[in-house]
Amino acid sequence: MPYRCLLPLFLTLLLLACGGEETDPAPAPASGDPGINRLSALIQQRPGSADLYAQRASMFYDLENYDYAITDLTTALSLDSTNLDYHYRLADVYLDYYRSRLALRTLERAARLDPDALETQLRLAETQLILKQYDDAIASLNEAVRLDPRNPEAYYLLSQVFAETGDTVRATNAAEEATQIDPDMTDAYLLLGQLMAERGDPRAVDYFDAAVDIDPSDVIAIHARADFYRDAGDLELAITEYRRASTIDRQYVAGNFNAGLLLMELDSVARAHDEFNITIKNDPIHIRAYFYRGYASELMGDAAAARRDYETALRMSPDFALAQEGLARLNG
Repeated sequence: MPYRCLLPLFLTLLLLACGGEETDPAPAPASGDPGINRLSALIQQRPGSADLYAQRASMFYDLENYDYAITDLTTALSLDSTNLDYHYRLADVYLDYYRSRLALRTLERAARLDPDALETQLRLAETQLILKQYDDAIASLNEAVRLDPRNPEAYYLLSQVFAETGDTVRATNAAEEATQIDPDMTDAYLLLGQLMAERGDPRAVDYFDAAVDIDPSDVIAIHARADFYRDAGDLELAITEYRRASTIDRQYVAGNFNAGLLLMELDSVARAHDEFNITIKNDPIHIRAYFYRGYASELMGDAAAARRDYETALRMSPDFALAQEGLARLNG
């Protein structure tokens, strides 16, 4: 169970405002992790070591104990406020903890410390993009390009900004520039495929193919190509691609689930039932898979199996309307 820090937020912000002063170590949090316990003992011996706090924060972060990670990183920054890596780590924690604006403030502070740090400008732009602060993101990326005119990540992020603001021409140009600088940038090829598909350009499939060719085991790229085939109306090819993704990674249940949905559209109910069954086997809390497996069972005349799946879905999500309607049909 994740630990939850009891320190109020104002203390976190106060620690960030401090710098360079040695503080008494906070009481070591109880932990069953030997690595954390070892670092806690070292911190008690060397309370002025910012790096020890940062190391322990990384361990808490890996365990998704975000409150303790934030507390340790703010302590590290109070001891060494100019360390950019601590700022980056703290911003990462905030982003994963759904505190994007605190991540933004952290990176803005890093940018003030060293405006010529390329990584800071890229991270800042990405956070501004998340917050839909498009003009600020473009300004940060222009700084990144000034620092490194051949940085593919900067051009890829620019393409995302332009795509989200509806400037598809500049989005395409920026993404193409990213792929020219880095021919293995999968995300840029996928974005180009999406942009081409949206305007009906037949070159879209070439970009999806290029993304998959970079790493034929990349399930995200395969899934994106499957989505393209689905939207183009080639359902059988889309099903093949979805199933391929889940065959490569059994835990990637989105492939089996989407294949099942398309098979239902093709009235191949028994095959769809098999896909939903695989989905549930690999993800036993996939609520929608229980409903659709139940619906497939209902269509095949197995009311008892359908009822079991509808009831299972409702136990996990009592307000799931489709499962409620399914039970009502069976009870009618």
